[in-house]
Amino acid sequence: MDTSEVTRRTVLAQAGALLAGIALGGGGGRAAQAGSAGSHAAAGASSPTMAAAAGRITIGKDMLVNRLGFGAMRVTGPGIWGDPVDAAEAHRVLRRAVELGVDFIDTADAYGPETSERLIAEALYPYPKGLVIATKGGIVRPGPDRWERDGRPEHLREACEASLKRLKLERIDLYQFHAIDPKVPLEDSLGEIAKLQQEGKIRHVGVSNFDVDQLARARKVVTVVSVQNRYNVADRSSDPVLAVCERDGLAFIPWSPLSQSQRDSHEGSRAALESWAKLHGVSMPQAALAWLLARSPAMLPIPGTSKVAHLEENVAAAALRITPQEMSTIG
Repeated sequence: MDTSEVTRRTVLAQAGALLAGIALGGGGGRAAQAGSAGSHAAAGASSPTMAAAAGRITIGKDMLVNRLGFGAMRVTGPGIWGDPVDAAEAHRVLRRAVELGVDFIDTADAYGPETSERLIAEALYPYPKGLVIATKGGIVRPGPDRWERDGRPEHLREACEASLKRLKLERIDLYQFHAIDPKVPLEDSLGEIAKLQQEGKIRHVGVSNFDVDQLARARKVVTVVSVQNRYNVADRSSDPVLAVCERDGLAFIPWSPLSQSQRDSHEGSRAALESWAKLHGVSMPQAALAWLLARSPAMLPIPGTSKVAHLEENVAAAALRITPQEMSTIG
């Protein structure tokens, strides 16, 4: 039997088991052990959930989560603005993510704004044990598809405290500085976040859209446990940041897992991955997620969607494996 048939049967078999109602459960092993590239077979036939098939990763030395999360940006309305067209479906997506073993949900106060956080609380509170909700502050929304940075300490304090209320939390497990405000020194912004952490309102601190030098400056102000940057098979401009994360045990949370530009520097790799997807009978989004998981044990992808069917397809990618030889061919 060729490898394409093994891959196709693995995904379909796990999807069938999932739809039959397999109970939730945990995965085992650190990301460096469970997340390395291997055969095309599933991460383990005994894995009780599809998300667990991606392996596990530790954030901040004390939060162990499955290495395929969910990004809750797109449960909001068009333009990431306002309420979703179908609120009931948004609730179903969030609940289904947890049913599939997703225990890391990423959001931000800017998504909606405020809508994504509110929907998470509506759908999932009281939260199941072990669920990590990561949110972000530092961007404001004057209108649909408009994003403006606000790193003023007073704004970040207000934003964090408002997120706590919307999410119905006493402490945010991972609070991420969404983007540096060019009008405010990052030391001032992160200094306020550090104070919020000292006050017990934040468990761990992450940063987003940071380069290597900015990350080094940030780590002089506060302990940083994660970085969330744009990264995919065709856009690897954050490779230096990923290398720091691998070296120092930080989680790397890639956003935009699919290349959106024909001008990205590794566009040939995207074409090679598309060929791999066709060869093994999987979708390009699934292949893109499999590539991210194989790329580094520090990787924690957070694919997002507003539809249950697309969510199930994304989570099924946790069972895919790209071999080291194939990774070398893809580039």
